[in-house]
Amino acid sequence: MSGPCEMFEAREGEQRLEQDPAVMPADGGVVFIGRIASPWTTRESCPKNMRTARETGQPAVLTIDAPYRCGLQGLERASHVIILSWLHHAPRNLIVQKPRHAAEAKGVFGLRSPARPNPVGLHVARLVGLDITTGRIDLDAIDVLDGTPVIDIKPYFASTDAIPEATIEGRDEPKRILR
Repeated sequence: MSGPCEMFEAREGEQRLEQDPAVMPADGGVVFIGRIASPWTTRESCPKNMRTARETGQPAVLTIDAPYRCGLQGLERASHVIILSWLHHAPRNLIVQKPRHAAEAKGVFGLRSPARPNPVGLHVARLVGLDITTGRIDLDAIDVLDGTPVIDIKPYFASTDAIPEATIEGRDEPKRILR
């Protein structure tokens, strides 16, 4: 398997940090609580977002490690879950990126790219099945590579997690005025 830098080719206008955050002293520890089994084995084949992942019709399975399985109690009430993953193949030193579809480079915090100082993925998936005993969570779809570590799961609450008036300029949405 190739390392993070080989999977992300350099593009015009991009910038990398001088020191890779992966080798910098950590402020806190991250614990992997499980892994995702998905049909995606290469960056090229992996859907770029959850909407595209759902359109493929390919389900995924998240398996929670034994010590964390009792934390799944009550999750069956949720129709959808928020999954935080650790995008372990992504480079951590790419701070300005030029997406293929963009005319200009953008800072990492203005993008949804997996390449970032802390490669945390955020996914909202439909909960299809749950077995607390085995730690198996069946999902409608996921937009991560097979074997991706999971760092947290939360129930999705439409009443507080959905923000209907949210927009982002340049994605067929109106210009936002910052005050």
